[in-house]
Amino acid sequence: MKKLITFTLLTMFSLAAIHAQESTFSLGDKIIGVGIGLGSQYGTGVFASTTVPPVSISFEKAIKDEIFEKGVIGIGGYVGYTSYKWNYINGAYNYGWKYTNIIIGARGSFHYPVVDKLDTYGGVFIGYNIVSSTSFGSVGTYSYSPDKGRLAFSGFVGARYYFSDKFFGLSELGYGIAYLTLGLGIKL
Repeated sequence: MKKLITFTLLTMFSLAAIHAQESTFSLGDKIIGVGIGLGSQYGTGVFASTTVPPVSISFEKAIKDEIFEKGVIGIGGYVGYTSYKWNYINGAYNYGWKYTNIIIGARGSFHYPVVDKLDTYGGVFIGYNIVSSTSFGSVGTYSYSPDKGRLAFSGFVGARYYFSDKFFGLSELGYGIAYLTLGLGIKL
C-alpha cells in the first residue's frame, strides 16, 4: 500500500511540474461523488467476509481560490458504509457477529490543477465511525463486545478526471471506509 501511495504522489507531482492548467474546480463549484472501495480495514481476517463492499458519497464546495495562483480550497461532507460478518466454526460451535460501519464526517481539501481536465487534490477528514454488531449461532460461553464507535480521521489524495464540464471519474487514496476508492461524480 505504501508503494502505491508513493507512486501516486510522485506521478501527480511530476505531472504538475510538466504541465499546469486552469482549475477544473473553481470558486463556488459544488460536486457530488459516489464511490466503491477496494481494500478496507473493516472485515479483514481469516474468519471475516464482506457482505456489503465499502461504498461512499461525498459533497464538496469550493470556498477560496487563487491560493498559490491556481489553487482552490474546498470543504464538504462524507458518508461511508460497509458491512461484514465474522464467522467461526469449530465442531459443535458455529457462531459469529455481523458488523456494520458507517463513517460520517467533514473534509477539507486543497486542489491544484496539474493537467487539462484533471482535478488533483489532497486533504484531511475528521468524523465519527458508528459501529454496530449482532451475534448469531451457538456462541456457548464465549462473549465479545465490539467497539461501539470512535472518532475517525485521515489524510487523502485524489484526482477527478472530467469527461465533460459536469461529469467526472474519481480515484482517491486514503484511510476512510476504504484505502482506494473509485467512482463517478457530477458538478452541480
